[in-house]
This record gives sequence, C-alpha cells and structure tokens, in this order.
Amino acid sequence: MTERPRLAVVGAGPAGLAGALAAAARGVRVVLVDAAEQAGGQFYRQPAPALGARRPQALHHQWRTWERLRDALDRHREAGRITHLTDHHVWCVERDSASGTFCVHALLGPAQEEGVTVRADAVLLATGGYEQVLPFPGWTLPGVVTAGGAQAMLKGGLVLPGRTAVVAGTGPLLLPVATGLAAAGARVAALVESAGPAALLRRAPALAAQPGKLAEGAGYAARLLRHAVRTLARHTVVAAHGTDRLEAVTVAALDRDGHLRPGSARRIPCDTLAVGHGMLPHTDLAETLGCALSGTAVQVDEEQRTDVPGVWAAGEATGVGGAALALAEGHIAGRSAAARLHGTAPDPRRWAAAARARTRLREFATALDAVYTAPAGWADRVPDDTVVCRCEEVTAGQVRASVGTLGAGDLRTVKLLTRAGMGWCQGRMCAPAVAGLSGCPLTAGRRPFARPVPLGVLAGLPDPAESAPPAPE
Repeated sequence: MTERPRLAVVGAGPAGLAGALAAAARGVRVVLVDAAEQAGGQFYRQPAPALGARRPQALHHQWRTWERLRDALDRHREAGRITHLTDHHVWCVERDSASGTFCVHALLGPAQEEGVTVRADAVLLATGGYEQVLPFPGWTLPGVVTAGGAQAMLKGGLVLPGRTAVVAGTGPLLLPVATGLAAAGARVAALVESAGPAALLRRAPALAAQPGKLAEGAGYAARLLRHAVRTLARHTVVAAHGTDRLEAVTVAALDRDGHLRPGSARRIPCDTLAVGHGMLPHTDLAETLGCALSGTAVQVDEEQRTDVPGVWAAGEATGVGGAALALAEGHIAGRSAAARLHGTAPDPRRWAAAARARTRLREFATALDAVYTAPAGWADRVPDDTVVCRCEEVTAGQVRASVGTLGAGDLRTVKLLTRAGMGWCQGRMCAPAVAGLSGCPLTAGRRPFARPVPLGVLAGLPDPAESAPPAPE
C-alpha cells in the first residue's frame, strides 16, 4: 500500500494545531513537532500534570476552543493520523532540491544533546512570535521579566513571579498579564501603558468591526477595576531600581510627542516588573529555507504558501495578530497543503469562512499595531552605560559609537563592531533595541541555525554528497 503524503508541522500553538488537524482530517499523515511537553503553545500553555491544577481554565479565555483542539488532536493521534513529537527543539529545516522533500532537524529533550531528523514531503511553519523589550536603566535586575514570561510562569508553573508587581510597556498582552497576576493573588501596583485613549479613538472604526474583541477588552478592564489595579495611560517606565534585585520602578507621563512630562515622575515600590513592547514574528526557520519576508514577517499568498515550494506558514510568523487569526490561517494552510499533497487543485470555497475571518482579524491587528507603538524618543532616554545586549554585555554607548565614530550603516556592521547579537540568543532580545539606538533598519538576518547546536549532533548528520544521486557519466 502506498504511504500517504506526510506533512511536518513545526509548532503546536493555535496555528500549528489548526493546520495539523485540517490536514489530518483530509487524509494526510502529519508529524507535529514542538519544543514544549504539551500542545497549546504560549496561548494555551497548560500546567504540568504533576502540579494537579484543579481549575486550569481559570488561567485562560477561549477555553472551549482549546478543548475542541485538544480532543481532536487526541482522536487523530489515536487513529495514527498525527504523530506528536514533544520536547523536540527544531534548529533547521532543509529542502532537498533534487527530491523536493524536507528534513526537519531537531534536538531532543531538556538537555538538547540528541539529534533527531524528521523527513516530510511538505512543511507548515507555525513558529509563533517572541516579545520585544526595549532597554532602560535597571532592566537587567532580577525581578524584571517579560510580560509573556510572567504569564508563562503563572500558566505553566502556577507560580507568581513576585508579590507586588508593575505591568508595563505597550500592547494588548499587558491586559491579560495584569488581570492574571491579580486574580492569582499578586498585588498589581500599576498597569503602565504608553499608548493613550486618543490613539484608540483614532482607530475606532477598524476596532469596532470586531465587537467580540472589544467585549474581551472591556472584560479585562472590569477585572482591573475589581482588583483595584491603577492604570496609568500614556506613561512609561523610566528606570528600575534595586541592588541585588528589583525594589522599585520610576514611571513618568508622556506628552503628545512621546517626551517625558517634566515633574511627572513617580516611584512605585515593587518586587516584580513584567514589561513588554509588543511581539515580533519568529522567522528563523523560514529565513534558513530562503522564504521571502514582508517587513519582519514571512510573506505568504492566499493559501498561506511561502515562495518556497512545499512550505506553508501560518500564525504569528506571518504577522502578529493573536490566536483567532492564527487559527484561521492554520486551517487554511492545512487544507491547502492537504489538497496539493494529494495532487489536486485547492478549492478556496472550502475555506471561505476562514478566509473572511482572516481578512477581518488582519485588519483589526493592523489597527492595533498603529495604536500600540513604542513611545517616540525612547532611544534618546537610554543612558550610554545601560547594557543593551545582555549576552555580550554591550552598552548603549558602544552601539552609538559604532555608528557615530566607526561609521556603521547597518545592523550587521554594528554587530561585527560591537558583538551585539553574537551571544546565545543571537540578537532576538537586543536586535530591536540595537536598531533603535543605531538608527539602522531592523532587518532579518539569515542564520543557518535557529538555536545553538552541539558539535556532536552536527558531526552525526549524513554527508549530503553521500546521499546525492550519482552524477551522469
């Protein structure tokens, strides 16, 4: 019997789950490869079973959607249509130009010392996004965490990052983080948002087109009031203070031009600062494959196909827009991949409802992007002695000198002159800050590996020359 076509889906968040389920339901053998121990991604992150959480749904909204996804995944796994590989950290995806098939290379387990290769006829990249955090004095103190990091600790570990928290930065993620921490017992001293009500009003028509999203935001606002969380709109964190760990933060009001209002600074005692300035698409694997980008996101067509044959992308990797958009994109990608793997022309009418939802949700996300932007002039307020690249301990002054004194004109040159971005995270944490401080555009850097790989794993890979077909005589 001929084996059914095989689709490798990288990432088991909303987009990856939707894509895997749609393809499996249409007769495609799917391998779902994910770094976490359980499916769900960051949005549907679950506590470890050993923690014995009695009401995990209390940490989530859209819980019924998650239950439907989880139950469908279980059914397809039991039927042998989906193989779910957990704790597999993908570091590279290669395309064999001769056969058109793909090799998904991953590191297995918490230690990530063992290499695993999954072969597939096609690939769906659902790699999600990562947080952007802009530096300020004291941002490296223990007790300062990303907003998503605080949420992950709460959802995945059922632990609070501290007893008194300030949630700060910009973006819709701050709302669930603040309400989640407050509901779990932390005292949230303030929610500090650099955007103001006027920015929301200017985008009111586009935002009003998604009444469900507005109701969700109103629900968060009601919970903030119930927990007596003080909201400081058009404010920003100026500095974090402490010796061995965080003890307080200073925040200040912003004027219409994004500059600090004189005399508005106030100091708020806290032991935790959860801070974030939006999300960026995770595109490392797509870049390695040579997929075209549109800005900082993977470029796709109406079927969620990239410009590399056999590669689809969905979710935050194609543009940050939230779980509902990721589900719609993943469903379209899964159906399209299934049709093409079976050698038939996809019928867009089959996913018309998902396409309409995608259009509406993308417009909503674009409106939010225009509202939640980093405050103007943030880079000018970062002192020269502030560490920007934690891995290599590069300061803001060194980044500025690479441009002003040494003549760097792009991020790559700044990296070569300062080592900013050469460390363990390969610039994921510092690249936006380095771009802002240097005045260079934030451009994607094509890396051969998406994460550090042991030399032993590389040495164990087959030699491409040995597996290649013999040359004609």
